[in-house]
Amino acid sequence: MANLLIIEDESAIRRVLVKILAEENKDYKVTEAVDGLEGIELVRDNDFDLVLCDIKMPKMDGVEVLQAMKKIKPEIPVVMISGHGDLDTAVNTMRLGAFDYISKPPDLNRLLNTVRNALDRKTLVVENQRLKKKVSKNYEMIGESELITIIKNIIEKVAPTDARVLITGQNGTGKELVAHWLHQKSDRSKGPFIEVNCAAIPSELIESELFGHVKGSFTGANKDRAGKFEAANGGTIFLDEIGDMSANAQAKVLRALQENKIQRVGSDKDIKVDVRILAATNKNLKQEIEDKKFREDLYHRLAVILINVPSLNERREDIPLLVEHFAHKIAKEQGVNTKNFTDKAIKQLQEYDWTGNIRELRNVVERLIILGGKEVSEKDVQSFASK
Repeated sequence: MANLLIIEDESAIRRVLVKILAEENKDYKVTEAVDGLEGIELVRDNDFDLVLCDIKMPKMDGVEVLQAMKKIKPEIPVVMISGHGDLDTAVNTMRLGAFDYISKPPDLNRLLNTVRNALDRKTLVVENQRLKKKVSKNYEMIGESELITIIKNIIEKVAPTDARVLITGQNGTGKELVAHWLHQKSDRSKGPFIEVNCAAIPSELIESELFGHVKGSFTGANKDRAGKFEAANGGTIFLDEIGDMSANAQAKVLRALQENKIQRVGSDKDIKVDVRILAATNKNLKQEIEDKKFREDLYHRLAVILINVPSLNERREDIPLLVEHFAHKIAKEQGVNTKNFTDKAIKQLQEYDWTGNIRELRNVVERLIILGGKEVSEKDVQSFASK
């Protein structure tokens, strides 16, 4: 069922439009408004999939209606209906966000094609919004502690810029989560987010992984291949565990930062890239610099903004919120009913030594959801948390 609104002061035109739409699809539900003011009120109070709006109307013309609707519900496609003398105005409405315009009297095929295309566009917009919300929930930052609040505030300030960020912290604290938030809240959010785990790639392959290679550049290079930097063009590349990167790769990353250029392995051709770099490590890079294992000049290029993610032991007051979040999420994933954690069980979890941080807490909550009683008790925590 598609809900359509016609805003038209001429009753004869309204009747024609309603008749055409009703004959086209019985699932079209059409609402009529006799002027712009009534149309805006209907849009404000109802969920429409498409609006057809006349341009020349008393009280409020179509241009004003369009501008008001784009503020109220910008996702609704608006098709303008214009007389032959209103072509310039109709074109102007396209610039203001109208989906299309139709001349009076309406051509049957043009009208129906426009309506179908507009409804398809609305479906895509809604689906994209749903997927975006889904992605955001997957990387939601849970916590209200002072340390987490500070990080959220830094992200809000830094994300809209292209400043490079170095994220530090122990394993399992959520460094990847911070990187995702920085990307999603940036102007590059519509571009790619490419992750590279530098510790998981053999040192002899890291350069090819990052910068690509040309055919024949080494054994097994059977064809040209683009690297992660090219894949991230226009978006963000996240170099996780950058402290494990080889010296040669460090030198090439430094050049990419300095010149916004890369070279594929086996090639001397420069390739321009527009990439924001985020990096993370669980190592003390200053100590690595002293030990001659990490380039100091690369460190200063990467660490324009430093974000240190606290350990779970440093933010124990967030544990109740994290437990509740994981309990609901895990129950949904496992297809079981969620379980309530008693106050004593929560207190017991807050006293636990979380060497594995958030990752370990999630595993413990999953274990308790599966193995614990109908209500997770202090005894359940004592029995299953340390296993």
